[in-house]
Amino acid sequence: MFTAATPPHDLGLTWRNRFADLGESFFSPTPPTPLPAPHWVGFQHTLAQDLGLPPDTHLNEAALQAFTGNLPLAGSQPLASVYSGHQFGHWAGQLGDGRAIWLGEIDTPAGPMELQLKGAGLTPYSRMGDGRAVLRSSIREFLASEAMHALGIPTTRALCVTGSPAPVRRETVETAAVVTRVAPSFIRFGHFEHFAANNQVDELRQLADFVIDHHYPECRQREGNPYAHLLEAVSARTAELVAQWQAVGFCHGVMNTDNMSILGLTIDYGPFQFMDGFNPAHICNHSDSGGRYAYHRQPNIAYWNLFCMGQALLPLMDDQQQALDALEPYKTLFPEALQRRMGAKLGLSSVQPGDAELTEAFMQLLTRERVDFTIAFRRLANAVGDSLTPVRDLFIDRDAFDAWAARWQDRLQAQGGADREAMRRANPRIVLRNHLGELAIRRSREGDHSEVDRLLQALLAPFDDRPGEDDLAALPPDWASQIEISCSS
Repeated sequence: MFTAATPPHDLGLTWRNRFADLGESFFSPTPPTPLPAPHWVGFQHTLAQDLGLPPDTHLNEAALQAFTGNLPLAGSQPLASVYSGHQFGHWAGQLGDGRAIWLGEIDTPAGPMELQLKGAGLTPYSRMGDGRAVLRSSIREFLASEAMHALGIPTTRALCVTGSPAPVRRETVETAAVVTRVAPSFIRFGHFEHFAANNQVDELRQLADFVIDHHYPECRQREGNPYAHLLEAVSARTAELVAQWQAVGFCHGVMNTDNMSILGLTIDYGPFQFMDGFNPAHICNHSDSGGRYAYHRQPNIAYWNLFCMGQALLPLMDDQQQALDALEPYKTLFPEALQRRMGAKLGLSSVQPGDAELTEAFMQLLTRERVDFTIAFRRLANAVGDSLTPVRDLFIDRDAFDAWAARWQDRLQAQGGADREAMRRANPRIVLRNHLGELAIRRSREGDHSEVDRLLQALLAPFDDRPGEDDLAALPPDWASQIEISCSS
């Protein structure tokens, strides 16, 4: 239907493409590689509206082709950016967008947003890869991106997923898919590491100035070194982000420096997991044999990555101490942010002495019996003004729970009670559990994408009790613990 002579599809968007203005030291112009017989798998209508897309976009054949990479979008400027990074604690050298192609930046009511196709074909940075993404990982990223946004956690977004019968070889032969990702910026820690490692100080400064001018202008309004202020600001956002991850039991799985957003967004959904039975040492990535990215290690890994970011920025600072000083606030910001969020989950209206011990005691109860993280907190919220029996029934050691519950109720009474609805808004009923994603993927492989949409709609309202969704909020089946997710996607 479409040929090289077909004109680009015009969605009526206003493109700015500021990243492309940095110059080709930062990227390589890279058109997507077409896929045969594309079809819609999932579409986020609310996000499409927020971006200013026409309301019939999901019905438009040209839009389907464009978001698969088969047809250019008028105003876009496809490219793949170059970056480097540390992977599993080791310097990996040059990396870059190996299967993600940046389309450009559009004006939206929420400010400039970049669009990117993930799985759109080979780029100069694909290394040994094929530039493709498979259906299973694309569905997981689509659902996770929107689930995290609905939970109020900073994240890249996902507009749509398109599929194709084109074969893609991983452990087995799977089919191809493309995710359209959306974010104010896809710049990572690894972009800075790349230019620092190659002694490209001019480009390093140019990149830092770009990020400050467009995303952190306040760094120039303070006295002192603006690049140190940038590091401090990124550290603060990262501290808040990881606190939010911990508070919902989210494991990222691959916290390499090239997977860390300069804006403190959750980025690059691979072998992630929302925990079922709580285990602080849980490893969600089957490829992570050493447990580097286990749940309880995420806060320290984030700091380690920030330290790498600080090292990359050293050529722009007065001395090493300036970088260390910029990182220091993380050590207090993270635990404070985490305690605020855990306190909210327990219905505590302010942070008081003894709250950390109360929180830790409940987490230890969950740990000892591997009690389901999401359900335990949700039932605790529902228990305010009602019976404790539903949450108590999750525990074998009822006496230990009763002793803790007495302390908790005394704490709530001391503050004049708890706001049940506020607690429910801090404790989701539904999260994207691995088995829920797996069931949607299985249906999609059979050509039925209705479960993807059903699950998406539930995840967009994670705090609400809605009819017909009890199966999505139930305890996971026994087979869920056998699901293995790796870096392969």
